[in-house]
Amino acid sequence: MHNILQKYPTIISAACFFFASNVFAQTLPTAPTPPSINAAALYQQHCASCHGEQRTGLMGPALLPESLERTRAPEVLRVIKEGRQATQMMGFGDLLSGAEIQALADWIRTPVVPAPRWTAADITASRIATPLPAGTPNTPLWQADPMNLFVVVEGGDHHISLLDGDKFEVIKRFPSRFALHGGPKFTQDGRYVFFGSRDGWITKYDLYRLQVVAEVRAGLNMRNVAVSADGQWVMAANYLPHTLALFDADLNLVKTYDAATQDGTSSSRASAVYDATPRNSFVVALKDIPEIWEISYDKNAEPIYDGLVHDYKMKEGISKPGFLNVRRTPLTEPLDDFFFDQSYQHALGATRPRKGDGKPSAQVVNLNARVKVADLPIAGMPHLGSGITFAYKDTTVLASPNLGGGAIDVIDMKNWQTVRTIPTPGAGFFMRSHENTPYAWTDSMMSPTAKDTLTIIDKRTLEPVAQVREPGKTLAHIEFTKDGRYALASVWEMDGAIIVLDARSFKEVKRLPMVKPVGKYNVWNKISRSEGTSH
Repeated sequence: MHNILQKYPTIISAACFFFASNVFAQTLPTAPTPPSINAAALYQQHCASCHGEQRTGLMGPALLPESLERTRAPEVLRVIKEGRQATQMMGFGDLLSGAEIQALADWIRTPVVPAPRWTAADITASRIATPLPAGTPNTPLWQADPMNLFVVVEGGDHHISLLDGDKFEVIKRFPSRFALHGGPKFTQDGRYVFFGSRDGWITKYDLYRLQVVAEVRAGLNMRNVAVSADGQWVMAANYLPHTLALFDADLNLVKTYDAATQDGTSSSRASAVYDATPRNSFVVALKDIPEIWEISYDKNAEPIYDGLVHDYKMKEGISKPGFLNVRRTPLTEPLDDFFFDQSYQHALGATRPRKGDGKPSAQVVNLNARVKVADLPIAGMPHLGSGITFAYKDTTVLASPNLGGGAIDVIDMKNWQTVRTIPTPGAGFFMRSHENTPYAWTDSMMSPTAKDTLTIIDKRTLEPVAQVREPGKTLAHIEFTKDGRYALASVWEMDGAIIVLDARSFKEVKRLPMVKPVGKYNVWNKISRSEGTSH
């Protein structure tokens, strides 16, 4: 198997990806499994050869509760019964009874006991390198503006489309790993892109030569990846195991970090890692521990003082090097996700609902002072990972979609107070803008009645001025061309599309069929850290 993977990494990685990635988890009541059905034995007989004895994945994806949490229960049943077209996942409807298929579907959502492990040795052994031949030209195989390319993630059948942002034509479509998540990350020259999958795979793809050049499995269930500003470092945040993994630019493992308290008594899922380019560091949120971490890749970083000290600024205690080590900031609540202000001095993070009062919260952390400086007055459940900032009158404001209600909260970043609450038709997930447009766009994809509606907000007045609708479909995730002239929206369906809209008139310009295009990412907007896109 290892030899097959080395020889055909991209083909095999796409071949058995049989569960369609869905945005929301859904748990349906099921009849109890008859005692005569041994689901574990069925799995070993029919599934283990592709998905691993411990369900951690081989040719096919991992089948763990953490990996399947966003896959709808009916889809799991359908795929086991019918298989997936254009993959090696056969259907078992003729081999297994309905009760046996139901038992398998239920069983793969239960935890593996003992819990599977993924060590540094496992990471190193998983690496697959497919370097370009010596003498390969350092030029693209295509004719287009390399800074105005879009990488489109088609979640429906696990493919990537590379889109020319001037002609709006697909340059190349190629298979991806199972259930990409967290958004692709580009090197500053725009040549390489890194993808992270739910299954823990990181793929380095050469956009110039249209080829995978390296892959590695950083964990069993991965949240996202970040790439340093200089392109020399790649960091992965894992849910399972509770670790961070640091790689060099060629995806060789450099170091792993246990996502745990300093005394090691509590561990956590790593909920997000982002590159803080002006700081030359990675910033990490932990889902289960009230800390935010900063890991500098600056070789001249100041030493770190941990332990029992009166004031870390007094440099008491024994230090450790600042380079590639953890600098901890204690918080009152763990952060589920976050984003940066334009100065990268502050991390603005959201927490999940508290156990006591059931309410989410949002907070501002000063990364220089290493302390929380404000609570954000945002109602509902803010999706700050998709928040944006922009100039408004004499200040800079942040605006965030809300997973828990139909409104956009706009916050003054000078005093962290609410400027305006803008009504929308329903709860949204993504918000986007661009420096060269006076408008911000947000979806209402979390709403069963308004998922087909994009709301366009005038940044000068903070008033809704228009809507774009795709009746009966899910319409979401705006991204702009490099110059901000066009806005691209996703029809988030299996028979979906990318809709190109004029960013001034809001009229449709072109439509490209796609298979559930869950996200699209413009090279220039990402590497220039546009104020209107996620970083």
